[in-house]
Amino acid sequence: MQLATYQSDSGPRVAGVRDDGYVDLSSADPQLPAAMSELLALGREGLERTRRAVQSGAPLSADRPIKLLAPVPRPGKVICVGLNYADHAAESGAAPPEEPVIFNKFPTSVCGHEDPIVLPRLSEQVDYEAELVVVIGEGGRHIPEERALEHVAGYCCGHDVSARDWQLGKPGRQWLLGKTFDTFAPFGPHLVTADEVGDPGDLGIRLRLGGRTMQDSSTRQLIFSIPKLLAYISSVCRLEPGDVLFTGTPPGVGMARKPPVFLQPGDVVEVEIDRLGTLRNPVTAEV
Repeated sequence: MQLATYQSDSGPRVAGVRDDGYVDLSSADPQLPAAMSELLALGREGLERTRRAVQSGAPLSADRPIKLLAPVPRPGKVICVGLNYADHAAESGAAPPEEPVIFNKFPTSVCGHEDPIVLPRLSEQVDYEAELVVVIGEGGRHIPEERALEHVAGYCCGHDVSARDWQLGKPGRQWLLGKTFDTFAPFGPHLVTADEVGDPGDLGIRLRLGGRTMQDSSTRQLIFSIPKLLAYISSVCRLEPGDVLFTGTPPGVGMARKPPVFLQPGDVVEVEIDRLGTLRNPVTAEV
């Protein structure tokens, strides 16, 4: 099953995705909430009810274009993992970390499919990073690794946009600020439920910049698996429905190229992951 959040006249609403269009879930079943985080909080029973609504509801009118938002437009947490692909660690000349390297982005950095990535006036080295995004369904603290995937609602394509001159060039290395400019966390276009994806540790992941393939790898290269990451993070803080986890990027980032390749106004970036579709974002300059 695929779910989306779209902008309606009354605000963000959740829709199911079918071959013939998008189905507004709370219109198909008034007892279903209109917000993705609230829907995910209903657990397995809520997802089964959602599945029935997607199958039975009438698609939205094709007379008006559908404006997609990020599947979770304002997550409670945007958690990210650094240096989590073996082939990217080799590219960076860094030894694989012994424990996950965790940082975060502010929720205001989130944007959706076809939203522009805005290059800030304060940075001249904005880089691209294709990432698999995990969306939390059932919350929990101290989640056992062997049961961690039971807490995953689904997956999305994601893009960890990074201002390298802030992340690495500022005093003390401003990882948080370099990663969290507005529009620096696109993900989508849809949330694909975990049952439809299968093994998240065996997905091809690619990034194209202006149609040119810049990153091409597989989640088989993950140093820390998704269950291990969820167990590690939940040992520190409670994960809640709608929290999102960016799981790291494969090799081919712009910073590592000779000469370096950074995003420019007019660029179009596409992140494609097997079974999850393609996230597309144009690039513009801040005015």
